[in-house]
Parts: sequence; C-alpha cells; structure tokens
Amino acid sequence: MITEFAFAGLGLLILLLAGDVLVKGAVNLSLRLGIPALIVSLTVVAFGTSAPELLISVKAILDGVPGLALGNVVGSNTANILLVLGVPALISGLAAASDTRKSFLAMIAGTLVFIVLAFLGPFTWWHGLILLAILAFILVDAARQANAHRQSAEDAGAPEIEEADPDMPWWKIGVFLGLGLVGLPLGADLLVDSSVAIAQAYGVSDTVIGLTLVAIGTSLPELATTVMAALRRHTDVALGNVIGSNMFNLLGIIGVAALVGPIPVDPEILRFDLWVMLAASLILIPFVFWRWRMGRRVGVAFSALYIAYLLIVLN
Repeated sequence: MITEFAFAGLGLLILLLAGDVLVKGAVNLSLRLGIPALIVSLTVVAFGTSAPELLISVKAILDGVPGLALGNVVGSNTANILLVLGVPALISGLAAASDTRKSFLAMIAGTLVFIVLAFLGPFTWWHGLILLAILAFILVDAARQANAHRQSAEDAGAPEIEEADPDMPWWKIGVFLGLGLVGLPLGADLLVDSSVAIAQAYGVSDTVIGLTLVAIGTSLPELATTVMAALRRHTDVALGNVIGSNMFNLLGIIGVAALVGPIPVDPEILRFDLWVMLAASLILIPFVFWRWRMGRRVGVAFSALYIAYLLIVLN
C-alpha cells in the first residue's frame, strides 16, 4: 500500500510539472500572437491547466471506473473556486479584476445546463454533444474577443504572466508544449491506477476518491498558476484561469468523456456535490459584478469552506 501512495504522489508531481510547462508554452505562444491576458487565461491557460482532468476522466472510463471521471470534474470545479482562489487570497490577496462578467455568466449557464443533464443521466453521447456544442460557441466568441482586442493588446504591451516572454523562440515554445503533452498522460496513468488501488483497499467509492484526492491533484496546475498570478498582482489571469478552467471541465471534459463511454451519476452527487459546486460558483458574484477585492479574510473563508466540504464528503 505504501507503494500505491508513492505512485500517487509521483503522479501528482508529474501532473503538476507537466501542467506547468504546458501552460508556459501555451501562454507564450498566445503572447506571440498578441492575445490579451484575460483572453489568454480564459482559453489557453484554462485549457492547459484542465488537461489533467481530461486525461484522467477519459482513462477512468476506459478503465471501468466512470464514477472517478464525474467526481473528478465536480470536485475539481469546487476546488478551483474555494481552494485555487482561497489560497492565493490568503497569501497575498487578490485585487479587483477587470470586467469578467460575460465569461462568468457563461460559466454559470454551463453549470446549470450540466446540472440539468446530470439529472437526465447517465451521461451518454448525446449529452456529450450538447456540452461540446456549448463549449464551441464559447470558444468562437472568445476568438472574436481576442481579434477585437489584438490592437489594444499591442498598444498596451505584452501582459505580465509567470515567466512569459513575448519574444520566446518558437523552438522553446515547442519544447514546453511537447514536455507537457508527454508528461500529462504519464502522470494521469500513475494517479488513476494508484487511486483506484487505494480506494479498493480502504473500501472507498471511486466517486469519493474523484471528489477528493484526484480533484485536488488535478487542480494543482490551476493553483500554481493562480498563486503566481496573485503574487505578481495579475488578478485577471487568476480569476480568468478559474472561470475558464471550470467551463472546460464541465463542457469539454465531460463532453469528450461521454463520447468515450457512458458516465453514471452517483445519487449522492445529485443530492449534494452538484449544489455545492453551484453555490461555490455563485459566491463569486460580488467579486465579478461589483469587483470586490479578495482579501485575506476572503481567503480564510474560502479555504475553511473547502476544508468543511472535504470533511463532509469523507464522512
């Protein structure tokens, strides 16, 4: 059993490192194309940090543990808001973000559609097509925004993102992307296999493991990106990363995974976890619409809420 925990830790570490280099490569690629920080964080950064969830969810279905896939996504979305925003707010605080209302409303709409489809579950191919169609619409709109802001981004200069270099050589960007794409499936494989073994040994359901251990593990790339963004006073990247990642998780990951195989919906997720995920999303309303600052007290509150949620799930 010690070996399984060691493999789980190694898998988490590889996921964190691979997710980090993938984000660096993707962000610098976008900066070379002149895309503003907020659009980058809502799309490229969010997709890069959501890649571990995608790989783990698809592999979980192929390995016959679909509950891990759904638990991973729902748990990760809750972790993204309460933990990924709570920890950096606790460390240094997050200044008020620029206008993210449109993307936030898209996230809430996607969350509500996801909840409705969950009650019509299990998730099958037609659920997946609906989710992917919504994601495609959002991405097309984001591309439109990126094109509209291209000139203003050039006038303002490149956005300051962790280790971002608008003049980074193309070969270096390619190396970052390649390392990330190779490391993510390796880390996902180690994490899923060891998590299932641990769950079986302790009699814990794969859904609970997905909601806790795997959800936290796959949220580490988001957490690393958001902490650095907070330390660099780049709130747009922090909040945009979380909003974009949550949209990708619900619409893209479950959308793709549902095409791979059916995903049953645990009754406990319908009764409790979906509503916690929605409530956590709605908590962001004053920070998005009235641009409240996320100070250390907010960080303490968010972190405490997440710990309370974990204790309830585990008990």
